[in-house]
Amino acid sequence: MATTALHPATAITQGRRISYARAFAGLLMRDFYVLRRELGPFVVRVGMNPLLFLFVFTYVMPHMQGVANPTAQMAGGAGTSFDTILLPGLMAVAIMFSGIAAVALPLAQEFGITREIDDRVMCPLPIAFVAVEKIVFSALQSVVAAALVFPLAYYIPTPHAAAQVTSWPFLIAVLILASLLAGALGLTIGTSVQPKQIGLIFGVVVMPITFLGCVYYPWAKLDHIKWLQYGVLVNPIVYMSEGLRSALTPATGHMGNAMILLMLTFFLALLTWTGMKGFRRRVVG
Repeated sequence: MATTALHPATAITQGRRISYARAFAGLLMRDFYVLRRELGPFVVRVGMNPLLFLFVFTYVMPHMQGVANPTAQMAGGAGTSFDTILLPGLMAVAIMFSGIAAVALPLAQEFGITREIDDRVMCPLPIAFVAVEKIVFSALQSVVAAALVFPLAYYIPTPHAAAQVTSWPFLIAVLILASLLAGALGLTIGTSVQPKQIGLIFGVVVMPITFLGCVYYPWAKLDHIKWLQYGVLVNPIVYMSEGLRSALTPATGHMGNAMILLMLTFFLALLTWTGMKGFRRRVVG
């Protein structure tokens, strides 16, 4: 039986794609192996901040006499409790911190004096693909982080947060885009600052964008501070929080779904391009 021979150029292209796919999968497996060995610290890193925040503000304070109860007053709409506001916001924070920690902090070491990044770029992959692998791996961690935070943010508050999924496709789309965006943000940070300055970035960049990222309040509630309401639109965390708020707690005020998806995609493209450009510069330079 006669077989159709591939054109030499086509055969070379297919062989290169297979080689790239295997190398990409190899990098992912290597990172998963390292993560498996550090699973305990990963769970603690992801869960400690939301656990303490929820325990103090949604469990301890509501049970204290003579202390103002934020869960009774902080509302995104009629009858909406602070617990419900926090659920999507803390998930967004977990996604962001996990993405940054999975990319920016390792890059600070790999670009350091030991130049461990050279081991990665020696694999049979274009430099851009090595950067993409870091974004994908961090995105997978961010999805796990969001999944770990959800039961904490749902069951610890008393009463439980009023959460319901209105659209699974929209929730999945927001989770994927937000997780990839967090990894791209981590790549941009990790390639934009010197290793010795990475700690400073958390104080002057990460913390401000968190508190101004509509994590602890809906974006719609900033309507009395117009300059701030429009100013925070340059913050990608806003769209993570609002997207999860729309998908999980639709009773609260939130942005339109089309705007959320559009801006998540825009910031993902922008930060991926910026991060990959910086990654190539740091590797080649």
